Amino acid sequence: MGFPANGASADHPIKFLIYGRTGWIGGLLGTLCQAQAIPFQYASGRLEDRASLEKDIAEVKPTHVFNAAGVTGRPNVDWCESHKVETIRTNVVGTLTLADVCRQHGLLLLNYATGCIFEYDSGHPLGSGIGFKENDTPNFTGSFYSKTKAMVEDLLKNYDNVCTLRVRMPISSDLSNPRNFITKITRYEKVVDIPNSMTILDELLPISIEMAKRNLTGIWNFTNPGVVSHNEILEMYREYVDPNFTWKNFTLEEQAKVIVAPRSNNELDAIKLKTEFPELLSIKDSLVKYVFQPNQKVKA
Repeated sequence: MGFPANGASADHPIKFLIYGRTGWIGGLLGTLCQAQAIPFQYASGRLEDRASLEKDIAEVKPTHVFNAAGVTGRPNVDWCESHKVETIRTNVVGTLTLADVCRQHGLLLLNYATGCIFEYDSGHPLGSGIGFKENDTPNFTGSFYSKTKAMVEDLLKNYDNVCTLRVRMPISSDLSNPRNFITKITRYEKVVDIPNSMTILDELLPISIEMAKRNLTGIWNFTNPGVVSHNEILEMYREYVDPNFTWKNFTLEEQAKVIVAPRSNNELDAIKLKTEFPELLSIKDSLVKYVFQPNQKVKA
């Protein structure tokens, strides 16, 4: 569960090395470290360049390493379907290289991964409340992005210094950010309406920092407990932010005509995370507290 052999000790306080400076999660991590007065540095090396990773660690002398770098594709994961080698280079070769270098140096690696490696099935039907657990085998390979992420997760199980966080459909209180799931669906011409597990970054990123401090390892479903659907989120958006907001739904079959790769829809079981962090809010409560109340424009 924990990885004791890293550099932190009473006479050597924690110091974080963060990969993914230009990314959304990487940027938020730096802001959180500043707010908590945690010493940190952004890495300058490239994940797939082992020598550059060795150089980063030698210069920064971190106690923990965070990987928020990776290829998700712009504007979306369909990019990965036509850029397979680039996707492998960063998401597979790069992530494994970083895990390996960290292990050689006795460092814990906290890796922001994805939970978009599952889809509802007969054992985990939509609406059943039965979520996929940490030890379940991924069953979704519809997109090349998800395929590479499932491969690397399986290989990382062999590294006892890695903490894998399965993030899903990340949401933050910054409704202007184009990577924010809420921002995306408010801008779509049409949306599907399927309940999913999701990650409220404002609540969960501080928890990930605490997980590093506790030297937790292994796979973690890194989502708020429960599920929420597209329509439920947009109804909250209308209630709190824009009373005139309207949207149109379409079916998965109709969606398939306008995207290259299928998308993952699932519920992840969050019991392991909730047991470690009992204060963790359900997805709908977290949305209200961390996202919609801070952005409230409609008078109650």
